[in-house]
Amino acid sequence: MTTYPVTTNEHDPLPIVACGDPILRRVADPVDPSMLHTPELRRLITDMRRTMEMAPGVGLAAPQVGVPLQLAVLQDGPQQWGHLSDDERALRQRQDLPFTVLVNPVIRPAGDDDRVSFYEGCLSVPGLTGVVARHRVVQVEAFDQDGQPIDRLFSGWAARIVQHEVDHLGGHLYLDRVQTRSLSTVDNFASRWAGRPAHDAATALGFALD
Repeated sequence: MTTYPVTTNEHDPLPIVACGDPILRRVADPVDPSMLHTPELRRLITDMRRTMEMAPGVGLAAPQVGVPLQLAVLQDGPQQWGHLSDDERALRQRQDLPFTVLVNPVIRPAGDDDRVSFYEGCLSVPGLTGVVARHRVVQVEAFDQDGQPIDRLFSGWAARIVQHEVDHLGGHLYLDRVQTRSLSTVDNFASRWAGRPAHDAATALGFALD
C-alpha cells in the first residue's frame, strides 16, 4: 500500500526529494486507474501541482515527492518563460502547456526523430544545470487524472518536459543524459550562457552537441 505525503498546512508545498535518495533511482510502480478516483490520490495530484508551481518548475514526478508511482504533472506558460526574449522562446519552441496529468505514460519519438540540445535543470538537482539532447517531438500514451486515455503529440519544450519527467518514472535523472562538460552552477549559467545558443557553451567548455 502506497503512503502519500501530507503537509500540515494545505497551502504548503510538499518536500522535494534531492538526488542521492534511492527513490529517485528505482522504477516507479504503475498506477491502477481505479486509484485515480480516491481522495488520497486526488489530493496528491493537487499537492504536486502546488509544489511544482511554488518551486517554481514546469514538471514534477511523483518520485520527486517520495511517492514511487508512475504519475507526473506538467505545466508551462508565460509565468515560467517571462525572462526569455521572443527569439529565445521561438528557438526553444516554448508555448503554453496547460496543466496536464500523466499516469502510466509511455513515450516514443515521433516525426523525423530529430534531437535538440538545450540547458535544463531539475528540482531534485538544485544548483546545477547542463546541456541535454532530447527528441523534438514525442508521442505519449497515458491516462489523465480522471482515468481517461491520452494519446497525443508533444513538441518543442513541452516534449522536453515530458521526457524529463518520464525519465524520473524510470529511475533516471537528467544527469544520466547530460553533456558532463556542460554542467554549470545556476549562477554561472545566468552570467555566461543564458540567452546564448548551446553551441557557444559547447565551444568554450569543450563538448559536442548531439
